[in-house]
Amino acid sequence: MSDYFPYPTLRPNQEEFIKLVDEVVRNGENVIIEAPTGFGKTISVLAGVLPYALSLGYKVLYLARTHKQMDRVIEELKAINKKNPIGGVALRSRKDLCLHQYILNFAPDAYNAMIVCKNLKKLKKCPFYENVKKKKEEFEEIANYFLGNPSEPIEVLKYSQLLEFCPYELTRKIALKANVIVASYLYMISPPIRENFLRYFDLDLSDLIVIFDEAHNLPNQAIEALSDKLSVISILRAIKEAEQYKEHEIANFLSIFLKGLENLYDEKLKDRDITETPILPESIFMHVFDILGIDEKFLIRFLNTMLEVGDAVREDKIEKNKPPRSYIGRTAEFLVNWLSVIGREDYLFIMSKINGGFSLELVALDPSKALEFVENVQSAIFMSGTLTPLEAFSDIMGIKAKLKKFPRMVKKENAIVLVAKDVSTRGEERNLELYRKLSNYIIEAAKIIPKNVGVFTASYEVLEGLISVNLHLRIEEEVGKKVFIEKKNATSKENDLLVKAFKEESKRDGGVLLGVTGGRNSEGQDYSGDEMNGVILVGIPYARPTPRVQAQIRYFEKKFPGKGRYYGYYLPAHRKLVQAAGRVHRSEEERGAIIVLDYRLLWRSIKKDLPDWMLDSMRVVTLEKMKLLLKRFYKEER
Repeated sequence: MSDYFPYPTLRPNQEEFIKLVDEVVRNGENVIIEAPTGFGKTISVLAGVLPYALSLGYKVLYLARTHKQMDRVIEELKAINKKNPIGGVALRSRKDLCLHQYILNFAPDAYNAMIVCKNLKKLKKCPFYENVKKKKEEFEEIANYFLGNPSEPIEVLKYSQLLEFCPYELTRKIALKANVIVASYLYMISPPIRENFLRYFDLDLSDLIVIFDEAHNLPNQAIEALSDKLSVISILRAIKEAEQYKEHEIANFLSIFLKGLENLYDEKLKDRDITETPILPESIFMHVFDILGIDEKFLIRFLNTMLEVGDAVREDKIEKNKPPRSYIGRTAEFLVNWLSVIGREDYLFIMSKINGGFSLELVALDPSKALEFVENVQSAIFMSGTLTPLEAFSDIMGIKAKLKKFPRMVKKENAIVLVAKDVSTRGEERNLELYRKLSNYIIEAAKIIPKNVGVFTASYEVLEGLISVNLHLRIEEEVGKKVFIEKKNATSKENDLLVKAFKEESKRDGGVLLGVTGGRNSEGQDYSGDEMNGVILVGIPYARPTPRVQAQIRYFEKKFPGKGRYYGYYLPAHRKLVQAAGRVHRSEEERGAIIVLDYRLLWRSIKKDLPDWMLDSMRVVTLEKMKLLLKRFYKEER
């Protein structure tokens, strides 16, 4: 294992981790590992996997959720490569690895970029792709260079721009021979993407050792990958598109289909005080069947025709240098998906209100369906800092695996967990008086905690409640720290700028970030040093009892008798809370306070899902006692 561990010393428990992984991959087993932040999971899992993988020619597929996590893997591969040659590359979507101005201008997402790229190549309208064929020797040379030098996608992009090659094709060329491919979860949990990936690289599942990093994200990511959504706006645009292209039969079909949906909306949702409702999947086609006198077989043939027309529309728009989206094609894809899962218990069919209109949603209920392929790989490793209880993760994701939990690295004297005994965000307790009381806790804590503080609420509704009593203004006036408020619909770029500005305040008087537990800033973000010295968790992030949440509880209850509500409702919220709490300690030496403003955390049913390090440091407090303990905690630090 020393050949692939590039650092001079091992951290506590790393050797045991490496040996465990080595043993698992050699035996063709799976393992679920919980190891704390700061443990060095990335380099440990690579050091454990690579000796066996390289000796027998297995391809290591390292899957992560965010680009930052993927770049971290490449950094470790660079370190390994200095000691022992290793080939590694990070895959990105065509949208992220493209130089063609048409795609940069008009393809709004990875899916559309894929469709457009396919058509541009077919029409021989991509000079960067054409250069791959024209300058084969030069292309091979640059691919071999990167094969010997693991590099982030931005480096591949820069070289490609300089030499006028397609960065996406270059990345795939490197990946053909690379020992390690780093990619998004979607490359394996989305069935169509997985099939394309395996086909392109001529891989069998048995050729793979798969690593899932930050695996606590998998249940939600799997549900999302298996679900689908279509808005009434898309249908209206599909009708308009059909008329423009003189596809009168399609326009007529979609108009009748839309009228049936409007009737269904009037009956089920329009004047009711709910935002979504389950529907019988066949009901969306009843009006079409009645008016046109067609049956399901004819419907399927017609939808396939719509798919072909959608492809033709995209090609035409590319020829005319217009945005390449086809609403006819998108509508047909959704309806084909909808029809394909009718009769399955692991799907819920929903109609929901959106922005004055409505949408149809195909909601997957069983995340394990996205991981059925795992039984055919050589070995799968699932790891995260937040998987307790491991048995529940194994159940929910349908994985037969060894289970291993490594102890938290935070030193006891570096952590304090304070739970307020007189507040809670339970629905019946929410009022202006509660929000004022919660605000007082937050303000007093923010005064004592040095530099930056994170405040994560159970929901946007709770965040808005705190803002309604002017928490943000009071913090700036009474505490003297700048406030940053996470916005629900902010773009990734807007949010990145917000977080960057918040972190910068740690170099001055400090800032306070107001966000949501389970949101993008309470998970996956790294706050080192003074960037988050304390975190205040306002409530426990239980989901609203919507039809989809209730359906998942029922589904899990049938699959795991007696555990449905726990697996479908309680446990996801407890994991989100622990993830947010973990923002404070990014290494064993970092010192920080966690304040939970909800007495329910003291209940035995919740405490059993908390990590040992939180339980060991937990104290029950009132406002005055919190102030006293925080002052003592930070005085000891000085």
